[in-house]
Amino acid sequence: YHKSAEWGVKPVVIVGTTSPAHETLWGLLAEQITGSRAGFEELTAPGREALHNLLAAHQPLLILMDEVLQYVVKAAGVPVGQTTLAAQTMAFMQELTEVAGTLEKVALVLTLPSSIVEQYDEHAEQLFRRLQKVSGRVERIYTPVQESEITSVIRRRLFSHVDSKAAADVIDAFLTYAERESLLPAGVEPSEYRERFLASYPFLPEVVDTLYHRWGSFPTFQRTRGVLRLLALVIHAHKDSALPYLTLADFPLEDDSVRRELLKHIGNEFDSVIAADITSPEAGARKANARLGRSYRGLNLGGRAATATFMYSFSGGPERGATLGEIKRNATTLDNPSSAVAETVETLKDTLFYLQTQDGRYYFTNTPNLNRAVLVRMENVSADDLREAERDLLRAQTGGTHFKVYLWPEAPADIPDTPDLKLILLPEPDEPRMRAFLEQKGETPRVHRNVLFFLTPLTEERPHFEKLLRRALALERLKSDETLQLNEEQLREVESSLKKAQSDARDAVRRLYRQLYRPTRQGLQAQDLGIPTYGAHQSLDEEIYTRLRTEDEVLERVAPLLIKERYLKTQAWVYTRQLADAGSRTPGELRVVNRRVWENSIAEGVRNGIFGLGELNPEGQPECRFYKEEPSISLTGEEVLIQAEICERQRAAQAEEGYPVAGASPSIQAAETGVAVEPPREVAQAGREALRLRFQLPRGQVSSLLGLLNFLQTKFQRMEITLELGAGQIGEQELEDKVRETFRQIGTDLEIE
Repeated sequence: YHKSAEWGVKPVVIVGTTSPAHETLWGLLAEQITGSRAGFEELTAPGREALHNLLAAHQPLLILMDEVLQYVVKAAGVPVGQTTLAAQTMAFMQELTEVAGTLEKVALVLTLPSSIVEQYDEHAEQLFRRLQKVSGRVERIYTPVQESEITSVIRRRLFSHVDSKAAADVIDAFLTYAERESLLPAGVEPSEYRERFLASYPFLPEVVDTLYHRWGSFPTFQRTRGVLRLLALVIHAHKDSALPYLTLADFPLEDDSVRRELLKHIGNEFDSVIAADITSPEAGARKANARLGRSYRGLNLGGRAATATFMYSFSGGPERGATLGEIKRNATTLDNPSSAVAETVETLKDTLFYLQTQDGRYYFTNTPNLNRAVLVRMENVSADDLREAERDLLRAQTGGTHFKVYLWPEAPADIPDTPDLKLILLPEPDEPRMRAFLEQKGETPRVHRNVLFFLTPLTEERPHFEKLLRRALALERLKSDETLQLNEEQLREVESSLKKAQSDARDAVRRLYRQLYRPTRQGLQAQDLGIPTYGAHQSLDEEIYTRLRTEDEVLERVAPLLIKERYLKTQAWVYTRQLADAGSRTPGELRVVNRRVWENSIAEGVRNGIFGLGELNPEGQPECRFYKEEPSISLTGEEVLIQAEICERQRAAQAEEGYPVAGASPSIQAAETGVAVEPPREVAQAGREALRLRFQLPRGQVSSLLGLLNFLQTKFQRMEITLELGAGQIGEQELEDKVRETFRQIGTDLEIE
């Protein structure tokens, strides 16, 4: 309208929304052209001859008619003889379009809505169809050029000039890359492809072929005109780009003009498909970009591969979809190996909702794929479902080989107060709660504090873990859903995706539970276990045990010299039970795997003369019973470790007094004491080869028996003790925590009747 003054053209503007129902379009036309309605005053159409005379006499004319349908709907309510004003208007429109088509300097621009759904009633739809038919009568569909000439015609219509030398350089670079990457179509020689590319440049040959043959097979798509219009929009979108050539991957689906031009042939329902998978900020194609290596993230390979696939997905006939080779040829750039596109396509299969695959071809539909089905089921996974699945994963990854494992205990009373190593898993890093477990055992203070370790999740890892876990649970439900009619390929896809999701969840639970807390003299000390080693298959508790053992936080062996330096350097003796108890009771002390570690270390130290083993006499003085010999160890009562010097003096004194020195042969004893000792005879002294003692032990006298039991064990290879207890009561939990647990630590079987 504004250009018409520059052109020297008289404009006529008729807008249906502002015209009242009794107004006539021919009256408005005549009035704007001549300033008078003379000859055009009636409610009946003026006829072709009168209209031709009017327009021919006032050329050049630009007639702009907008919202004609709205006017016709209103005119349908105005009677004109046996018809209506709407019917007369239809006759006028037919006359107008025919006359305008015969006059050289008359242009008619008529707008009609692209859709009348939810706007008018059934009668209005009939009027709409009639208007379409009337306006369509002046269109002529013909083929002005042969198919082989279409690329050259399109290029001439779209570009005023193409630099042939620059085009040849770009095409040569592409062919060098394509041959190296094996991208050329099967059966096509490089020279043949080069000629096609030269004719279609700057478009890859597949661009024109796909638009002309596939999209051109839609009844609504005028081949040459439709291709020209669409490519013009694409060129306009890239007018400021420095692309060497244009492919199907360069179609800017985010551009409203381009998208609408495509949707009018395939349906507006694909608008949401494009947004969900390709163009929106949360689209799967953008997520695929983020998963690529850092070197490729700026190339938008996810969006390019998805766009190329979309353009290959539609046809008025049965042909649809793109092979991986076609996607690679269109989506790749000369700056990356084509294998990166193949990797991207595999990622798109996991992230897009509407991408389908069948027989090696990829294509879009408006039906959600398995990814969408998985997403719906992910949204239906409840917090309780997640919690239970997390518990199951942890249970499967904690074998309890080296620790007694307690998974998400509710209260400190749930953790026995015993000297064995314990690993407590908590669902969140709550230090006050951990201190409560460490300090209390129900209503009483906890004794064995140094053997409690806590494992908690790293808070920032939880969202990623829960997403993976949701996906695994969703795939499990999808696999077991018998109402879904999945084909064999989809079933294989579900099975493969489920295995991967379960593996990812197992790895993620280890990355989540990585905060280890240990008791020290200063309180609880936290340690991040870090990212697990790729390919490692240790259970959680086994990995933690290995870490603690490597860092000497848990000992499988205690060197006797360490015991000597730590406990006997400044004092003459130390209770053996204090060693064992301090390791489990005092935070920061040496922790051992079990009491047998102390027994083995003490036995080694006694055999090697690093210290001696004995007990305190009634006066509270140490008496060395074992030194440089195999000892019998109880870790209870008055049993003590004694400095080696004290044992040496006691043994020397015994030798001077003529007492046999334990652990030495008769000849050695004679040499040391100067007293002749008769060697043992071949025939043993008369004595008992077995004993059975039965007695009732007075209350408070248990410790008095320990020395005797040690002595008897040196005389007999087998000792079997039966205890009968009565006139009292013990709870099942105490029986488990105190009695059975003690015998487990000793390493012997216990029968309870």
